[in-house]
Amino acid sequence: MSDNKIVEPAEENSGNFIHTLIEEDLAEGGRDYGKKVHTRFPPEPNGYLHIGHAKAICIDFGTAEKYGGMCNLRMDDTNPTKEDVEYVDSIKRDIKWLGFDWDDRFYYASDYFPKMYELAVKLIREGLAYVCELTPEQMHNNRGDLSHPAVSPYRDRPMEESLDLFARMKAGEFEDGRMTLRAKIDLNSGNFNMRDPVIYRINHMKHHRTGNDWCIYPMYDFAHPIEDAIEGITHSLCSLEFEDHRPLYDWVIEHVDLPAKPRQIEFARLGINNTVMSKRKLRQLVEKHYVSGWDDPRMPTLCGLRRRGFTPASIRNFCERIGVAKVNSIVEFSFLEHCLREDLNQNARRTMAVLHPIKLTITNYPEGKSETFEVENNPECPEDGTRTVTFSRNLWIEREDFMQEPIKKYFRMFPGNEVRLKTAYVVRCTGCKTDSNGNVTEVLAQYDPATRGGNTPDGRKVKGTIHWLDADTAIPAEVRLYDNLFTVPEPEQENFLELLNPNSLEILTECKVEPSMMQAKAPAFFQFMRQGYFCLDQDSTQDHLIFNRSVSLKDSFKKKN
Repeated sequence: MSDNKIVEPAEENSGNFIHTLIEEDLAEGGRDYGKKVHTRFPPEPNGYLHIGHAKAICIDFGTAEKYGGMCNLRMDDTNPTKEDVEYVDSIKRDIKWLGFDWDDRFYYASDYFPKMYELAVKLIREGLAYVCELTPEQMHNNRGDLSHPAVSPYRDRPMEESLDLFARMKAGEFEDGRMTLRAKIDLNSGNFNMRDPVIYRINHMKHHRTGNDWCIYPMYDFAHPIEDAIEGITHSLCSLEFEDHRPLYDWVIEHVDLPAKPRQIEFARLGINNTVMSKRKLRQLVEKHYVSGWDDPRMPTLCGLRRRGFTPASIRNFCERIGVAKVNSIVEFSFLEHCLREDLNQNARRTMAVLHPIKLTITNYPEGKSETFEVENNPECPEDGTRTVTFSRNLWIEREDFMQEPIKKYFRMFPGNEVRLKTAYVVRCTGCKTDSNGNVTEVLAQYDPATRGGNTPDGRKVKGTIHWLDADTAIPAEVRLYDNLFTVPEPEQENFLELLNPNSLEILTECKVEPSMMQAKAPAFFQFMRQGYFCLDQDSTQDHLIFNRSVSLKDSFKKKN
């Protein structure tokens, strides 16, 4: 079980400790930087951004906005193992989609490789770094414990020798893992990150920007504070796992010759149930084809959420309302869905769609006749106007809206019962037709001409209202219904692939939608009456409409709370 706790988000964010600390820094007598608040968002370009990154983006860019400051976008490309320009482009696209902008402040960590090397050499000259030849296994075995200091037989290596070896490391004379450069700090520190940490390692791998210019690369803990200082960052906002690394961050800032002195502040990462957020695990899902790609609508990636129909407003509202905490926690996915419903309820166009169609014949409606009704596109926004729907003798209704033998409190169609066809007429079911196996193939009904618009002039009560489509004008569509990708609330386990939900995707190919849908362009948003909120998929064409269910109408989070 995880140590994370489930939290119930407040409807309004009650406060933000990061803002409190920044205001203390900016106040008289506090830490006065003498310039604007300057933050940065530093993703590693080795995968696509996910909903957890959205929280960090909102904190980094949102904090700068709050104080009239600036936020840089920096690609932390210090590890060439999995980095690619594909990820760089996707990161830019996702941040823009969320509504944030870095103006001309776009940087790469690799831009600073020469300066980092220069500063590492300076540390060696000052007796604050040395070349170590321990293998990773030996280094681990010699790291000591709380009662015993770490050990390195190379710690007192002469400065000239370390300078020579470091230059030869850079020149490519040694194989991967043969040597490292370590900061000389404190082998007896209670914080193991300070026990002479590695700050450079050898990696003979082509970099996506610098090619083969470098075969040694700085470690994140060394590179990151230097990048911040070079860019003039005032507040380096990062996730909670870097709290124990803060002393090393401050040590680097103190001992390198750069004017800016950024302050690191940590906040808790976002966890959501029924999904994984590890890039390694997400990559496995993609590369082993358990999902269709990084933008599969079941993925927690921003491109996946976008394709599913989540809006920037819903995600930013979600990030704002869960707040900024100092303790890791898990937020229910249903709250993210709740935020989406709130947005789409105001902005999604209403339409009728039949997902499991069965034919309804109005036997007393003249053959060849049709009529039209004007209906609102969105009752929440009258300014969205109206559309025209056609009614005729031959209709489609949902298969579940008819029962030959109704169960208790079933108010929809069954022989002898009246129902209201949404916006059209009241009809009385007169029976059905079945095939040789007893399966219903057609429902029969008669309409009451006096009830146009669904009104009952005589005041009789009609309990059931169902949606419908004109069979003569409705067009076919494919609809994809999504559920949780995993069967358990906390799948962040090594056997996570065994926890995949086999029913996370259901594809319906015989659906019917209004003919006006042919004019829609992805990612148009709709509320299918009585069904849920849907968006037009990017692969949709006029000849083959494809809709993704973004979220159902039922709000489990709201009901629970």
